[in-house]
Amino acid sequence: MFTLAPETPADWWEVEALYDLCFAPGREALSSYRLRDDVPPVEGLSLTARDPEGILAGAIRFWPVHVGDADALLLGPVAVHPTRQGEGLGGLLIRHSLDVARDRGWARVMLVGDEPYYGRFGFRRLDGVRMPPPTNPDRVLGIALAPDAWKGVTGPVTRWTDTPVPGVAPPA
Repeated sequence: MFTLAPETPADWWEVEALYDLCFAPGREALSSYRLRDDVPPVEGLSLTARDPEGILAGAIRFWPVHVGDADALLLGPVAVHPTRQGEGLGGLLIRHSLDVARDRGWARVMLVGDEPYYGRFGFRRLDGVRMPPPTNPDRVLGIALAPDAWKGVTGPVTRWTDTPVPGVAPPA
């Protein structure tokens, strides 16, 4: 019913319009956006979902970050057009992209969100992982894509640096 494909540069503004529609004004003022400034989303993990007519129905993005001395993916935003909500598309985007991230060798993923929603995908609260303020620490969640990937990983979440990682273009 939906076609998932890696987001391309041609999709950028259409995806941004979807995020504007789905999230509150001022979404870019959130602290998670400071981690994304001048850092491209992870190529091949940021996906679009289109219906049979080619209309954008949903999108998900991932950004590389550092947590203390470890590398991680920051999931978000994920959005589904209001007319397509309740069809399981958000879950499809999350599950599929986590599988792709695992296949590409990423060990851990984090996000800022509601544990009752993201818990069904395996996300749990990350103690000792500090997002930039004013993030509520109860909303900092993570999932291990490799055994014990979050074990011993603590510290501040910081912007990606020029450290090369497969599938991640260096910051411009």
